[in-house]
Amino acid sequence: MPTPKLVALAVTAVIALSAAIAGMASAATGIAPLGSRHGVCVDRPLRLAFDQPPQLGTTGTIQVHRADGTIADSIDLADPASNERTIGDAVSDTGEPHLFAYHPVMVTGNAAAIYLHHRLDYGRTYYVTVDPGVFGGFPGIQDPGAWRFTTRAAPPSPRARHLTVDARGAGDFCTVQGAIDAVPLGNRHRVTVDVRPGRYTEIVYVRPDRPYITVRGAGRDRTVIEYANNDVLNGDTHLRTAPDGPNVCPLRKLPTPDLHNCWRAMFGVDAPDFTLENITLHNTTPFGGSQAEAFRGNNDRIALRHVTLRSFQDTLRLQGLGYVDHSYIEGDVDFIWGTGTIYVRDSEIRSLHAGYVTQIRNDDAHFGAVFVRTRLTRAPDLADANVYLGRIETLRFPFSQVVFIDTAMDAHIRPAGWLLTPNDCAQAPNLRFWEYHSTDLAGRPVDTSSRPACSQQLTDAAAAQWRDPRFVLGGWAVTKQHGTDVTSSRGS
Repeated sequence: MPTPKLVALAVTAVIALSAAIAGMASAATGIAPLGSRHGVCVDRPLRLAFDQPPQLGTTGTIQVHRADGTIADSIDLADPASNERTIGDAVSDTGEPHLFAYHPVMVTGNAAAIYLHHRLDYGRTYYVTVDPGVFGGFPGIQDPGAWRFTTRAAPPSPRARHLTVDARGAGDFCTVQGAIDAVPLGNRHRVTVDVRPGRYTEIVYVRPDRPYITVRGAGRDRTVIEYANNDVLNGDTHLRTAPDGPNVCPLRKLPTPDLHNCWRAMFGVDAPDFTLENITLHNTTPFGGSQAEAFRGNNDRIALRHVTLRSFQDTLRLQGLGYVDHSYIEGDVDFIWGTGTIYVRDSEIRSLHAGYVTQIRNDDAHFGAVFVRTRLTRAPDLADANVYLGRIETLRFPFSQVVFIDTAMDAHIRPAGWLLTPNDCAQAPNLRFWEYHSTDLAGRPVDTSSRPACSQQLTDAAAAQWRDPRFVLGGWAVTKQHGTDVTSSRGS
C-alpha cells in the first residue's frame, strides 16, 4: 500500500513534526497528547491519526521517554510481554499481582490508539518515539522534540469525594480506571466518579478493598465504555496452562468453575457498595466469540440504575446482593447469571439469538433472581419459541431460584419456559422456577400449561412478598431520592 499521509490534529503538531521528520515536507502528522497550559492526564492514551487506515506491524517499539532520556514505558510489538499489564491493582486470591492480557495498540478507522502499561508520573515532561515498521509505510518518529508533552502538576486529593473523567483531557482523568485507581484502598466514604460524554475503550476492574464507589455517566446514549474482553483473552481458555498463583480469582463463590473466569468481564467489580448509573457498557466480543460479561459484580450491595448492558453470552453476572432498575440488558446465552441474590425491576431484557435468559446458581442459604415488571423482548429476526426463561443443571445447583412477576414476554419465549437437566422434576424437589401474571407484550395472559410440573404459579400473597425488594435483598434498603430509586446501606 502507499505510504500513509498523516492528517494534522493540531497546528502545533504539524509544525513540530514537519520540522522533525526529514523528507516528509508534504506529509502532515497528527499526534496527541501535546503539552498544554493545564497539563496532560497521566492516564491518557497516545494517538496517531492517518489519512487512511494504518497497518499495524509485528515488530518495532513505541517508547515514552522522560525528559532526561530514560525510558518510562515501552511497547515492543515483537514481545508477547508487551500485551500484558496491571489493571486496577488487581491481586489474585493468593495475594500476587494479576496481569491482564490487553491490546497495547488498537487501530480504529484512520487512527491508532496506544495504551501504556501504567499511568505516567505527575509534573513530568515526556517525549515519544515510534520505530519504523510499527505502522506499515510510516517512517516513525525519532526526534525528541517532535512528540512532547507535560503531565499535570499534581493528583486530586486522596480525600476527594468527587472525581471527573473526560476522554478529551478536561477532567481529573482521561480513563475510568484512572479515576478508580485514585480512590484509596480501604476507602470508607462514598466517592462519585462522573464520566463525561464519550467512548472509553478499556477494561475496568475494582478490587475488593475499594468500596463505596459510584460511577455515573452523562446518559446511556452519551457515555459508553467498551472493550472486547472475554474468556479467550482473559479467562479459563487463556489461562488454562498458566500458573494459578497470580491468576486465581479473589472471593470465589464456586471454587472450581470460578478459578480464572473473573478476569474476563469488561467491567468487573469485586468491591461491595458499588453503584453504576446512566451509562452503557458494551463488551464488543463478536457473536460466537466466547463468554464475555459486560458487567460482573462479585460482592454485596451492587446497584445498577439506568444502565445499558450489551454483549452476547453471559452479559450480566452478579454474585452477591444485586439491584437493577430501569435498565436494558441484551444477550443470548445465560446472559443474566451467577450465584447472587438479584432483584431486577422495570427493565427490558432483550434476546438476540436462540438461547436462555438466565442461569442462576444460588444455594439453599440465598435467594436467587427476582424480576418484577420486566419486559422480555427480542431482536427482529429472532423466531418464535427459541428462548428459555432459564436453564439449570439440577444435580449441581438443586436450589436454583428464578421468579418472574408481572412480566411481559414476547413469543420468542418457549411454551415450556424452563429447561432442566436432567429433564426430570422428580430429581428437582427444591427447584424454585416461579411466575406470576406473565403476559404477552399486549397484556394478554401467557399460556403456562406447558411449563414443567415442578415450576409454579405464585399466589397473590406470595407475589406481593417477592415483589418487595427489602424482602428479597435481606433488609438492604431501597428508598426514593430526587424521584429516582436508590439503594443504601450502613456506612455508605
